[in-house]
Amino acid sequence: MTPNTTLNRDQFVTAIFDSREDADEAYTALRAKGIRDEDISVVMSKDTRDRYFGAGTEETELGNKATEGAGVGGAIGGTVGGIVGLLAAAAAPVVFPGIGLVLSGPLAAALAGAGAGGLGGSLIGGLVGAGIPEERVKHYEEGLKKGGIVVGVHARSAAEAEAVRDILHDHDGHRA
Repeated sequence: MTPNTTLNRDQFVTAIFDSREDADEAYTALRAKGIRDEDISVVMSKDTRDRYFGAGTEETELGNKATEGAGVGGAIGGTVGGIVGLLAAAAAPVVFPGIGLVLSGPLAAALAGAGAGGLGGSLIGGLVGAGIPEERVKHYEEGLKKGGIVVGVHARSAAEAEAVRDILHDHDGHRA
């Protein structure tokens, strides 16, 4: 199966969370609503992943998504290219060298398709290329630097997108 390398702006819903607990609760609520794991993207810095989901921390569904296959994703180093698309399609988190981020889900595939591996550190260029408005990406970039976690959902319909917005908001996720 070829990963979708573009995301519909209206149906790709994102929010940033300031705490692990809020992001965990939102992720759990999304799954309880029937959102498929392969439609949920998670973005955080490598430092945030290590702090919140590293050895000795409580295991959660979100933590599993952030760390499953991390050794494979981290091992790709500078050879991102097509390998990222394959890993993203398999839902394994990918560590993007140069930008220090860990991504999983359809957003990782979209960034790979947009050529984020060759962006030389341009999170903004990669996420805008994936269909997220630039002003929101700048807000997310600042939040990620402060330890935030971005959760995004590729909704299957406008109604599902609205339900996802409500869930993310109800769990203290915020957009730009």
